[in-house]
Amino acid sequence: MKIASFNINGIKARGPALAQWLDAAQPDLAVLQEIKSTDETFPRALIEDKGYHLETHGQKGFNGVAILSKLPLEDVTRGLPGDDDDPQARWIEATVSTPRGALRVVGLYLPNGNPVELDSSGAPVAGGKYAYKLAWMARMDMRLRALLALEMPLAVMGDYNIIPQAEDAARPEAWREDALFRLPSRKMFRILVNLGFTDAFRARHAGSGHYSFWDYQAGAFQRNDGIRIDHILLNCHAADLLQDCRIDADVRAGEKPSDHVPIWAQLAL
Repeated sequence: MKIASFNINGIKARGPALAQWLDAAQPDLAVLQEIKSTDETFPRALIEDKGYHLETHGQKGFNGVAILSKLPLEDVTRGLPGDDDDPQARWIEATVSTPRGALRVVGLYLPNGNPVELDSSGAPVAGGKYAYKLAWMARMDMRLRALLALEMPLAVMGDYNIIPQAEDAARPEAWREDALFRLPSRKMFRILVNLGFTDAFRARHAGSGHYSFWDYQAGAFQRNDGIRIDHILLNCHAADLLQDCRIDADVRAGEKPSDHVPIWAQLAL
């Protein structure tokens, strides 16, 4: 089974680019981020006509996540538990069943967190975007613990807006105080990984130069001035099934591309 994650940066703007990638890559299942569409206005035919089942959790003009699968999607849930007043569409879950077993999938779009607003003591300002990011990750921690208790293969995929290590940025010094690379952000990410997850890409590839995002400005892609912020985390049951994991960097050179590219993993399912 080939599973993938792709921040498309707007389904209406990137629909052709998404369709081209689906035709070329043929993922069995993919999670999308930043669809920037309500459920009602999402162009479903773009995906369903290719033989995919589709579930969305949308929001007008911002955020939004989706799951598409060649196999039926079961037990679909929307929204990250822990804050009933949070209106942002950033989390979706589903289960797919294969002859070899079932897989629980999470598609997420973790908050960016910028600008970083700190008080005089250096703590995140309550109500600020950085405080929201860290609080959201704490909620994610609680949800992942519950999912791990199911003791079934689990893949947690999406745009994490986290640069895990210096080697995951072409110029780490430029990101030092950015919400994506600040030490508290990376500590929270490490806490999540240490619940018992494997970073699928790093399990297959070492070293620098591997990125999933490049800014549109200043020829960042042409200079490979990128960062790795799109991740596939696998629990132990899914990690045992991992056969390969790659980033489709060439997608960024296409017509009207997203600023992100897909990351995919092959599982023995």
